[in-house]
Amino acid sequence: MNIQSLLVACAIAMPVASWAEPPTTGQIMPSVLVQDQHGQTWRITANTRLLLFAAGRKASNLAMEVLGQQPKGFLAARHALYLADMSKMPGFITRTFALPSLREQPFEVGVVLDEKRLTDWPRQEDAVTLIRLEAGRVVAVEYAASAESLRGALGLTP
Repeated sequence: MNIQSLLVACAIAMPVASWAEPPTTGQIMPSVLVQDQHGQTWRITANTRLLLFAAGRKASNLAMEVLGQQPKGFLAARHALYLADMSKMPGFITRTFALPSLREQPFEVGVVLDEKRLTDWPRQEDAVTLIRLEAGRVVAVEYAASAESLRGALGLTP
C-alpha cells in the first residue's frame, strides 16, 4: 500500500472511529473517549454504574442544577459520570463561557463537541438520560426531566 492509499484509508476511517455506538439495554457499553472540561482524557470505566448524559441546553442546566449543589467526590462515590453533548453550542460560547464555567465545578464532565459523535444516543427533549450499568453492560436507560427525578436517580433524598 502506498502512502497516498494509506492517507485515504485513514481519512475515511477516522470519522467512523470517532462515533460512539448508541448504548442499548443488554449490550456492553460502547467505548467513549473524549476530553473533560480541563482537556484531560475522559472515559467510561469498568466500575461506572451510572452515566448521566445531557444532550441539550435544558438537560445540561438540569444536571448542573443538581450536581452543582453536591460536594467534591459526589459522582465518584456513586460510581457515576457526567457526559455533556455541547456540539450544538457555538464554538465562541463554548470556549468563552461554558468551558470556563465547567472548570469551576467539583466534578469531571466529559465534553462532546462533535455533533456527529453521539447522534444516535438515547435522549428525550429537556431530560437527562440515565444509563445504568453493571459490569460494563447497559442494564437500563431512563430519563430525568426534573430536578426531583434526577435527585432520586442519584439516591438523594428530597
